[in-house]
Amino acid sequence: SHLTCTQEKECSFLFKMMVSTTKSPDNPRIIALFDVDGTLTLPRGEVTEEMMIFLKELSKKITVGIVGGSDLPKQEEQLGRGIVDVFPYNFSQNGLVAYRNGQLLAVQTVATFLGEDNIKRIVNWVLKYLSEIDIPIKRGTFIEFRSGMLNISPIGRNCSREERNDYEKFDLAHNIRKNMVSAMKEEFDDLNLTFSIGGQISFDVFPTGWDKTYCLQFLDEKDYDEIHFFGDKTFEGGNDFEIFSHDRTVGHTVESPEDTKEQCQELF
Repeated sequence: SHLTCTQEKECSFLFKMMVSTTKSPDNPRIIALFDVDGTLTLPRGEVTEEMMIFLKELSKKITVGIVGGSDLPKQEEQLGRGIVDVFPYNFSQNGLVAYRNGQLLAVQTVATFLGEDNIKRIVNWVLKYLSEIDIPIKRGTFIEFRSGMLNISPIGRNCSREERNDYEKFDLAHNIRKNMVSAMKEEFDDLNLTFSIGGQISFDVFPTGWDKTYCLQFLDEKDYDEIHFFGDKTFEGGNDFEIFSHDRTVGHTVESPEDTKEQCQELF
């Protein structure tokens, strides 16, 4: 069967990227962890070939790891199939799904942790709340059930890019997500949940401690002298804040993939 031109390009690009050097980096005791959206790619965008080449070069100097909030299929859409094999550490859903050197280390799920009755309680409340708020447009997929979190979007995740951009402006002006988070904190204060506003249209709900710091348990203190973290949502309430400000990490705020590259070139 014949591959289309773009498929061929993707395959050869990924092949090049995944033929990684087996020798360990010059400074294996320094690790840099990278957020995905806004840090390695544009929001929900795909990584550029240039960025992948840069990361491969960087991984010859120091240990490199990816830590994203999305699930692995979404991360692969952005960074390419087989991304778990490309760098020594890969954490999707903040590390609830953890890989080291292409091998699965651990999986944890929110359904097991909270129990089905509590999941139903949250879902029913959210649907009722969203049915009662007025925003310019609503689309579909208001709750995305991920294995490590619930992702809640007042506009609905299957809006177009243009609708997403318009909604972000509306949300910033009218605090739709902020107000909803406040109401949920009150309603579910017995469940010890954390609410994290990230991206343009949604927020995540997960058990406290399941933010990006969750992945740090897989990095043994005796193996690393420095853990650097690069992310764009490092403000309080952003989904990079906890790991950015954690006492085990050196946090770096970036404004774009280009900025990520520049900061790394200066540092390493």
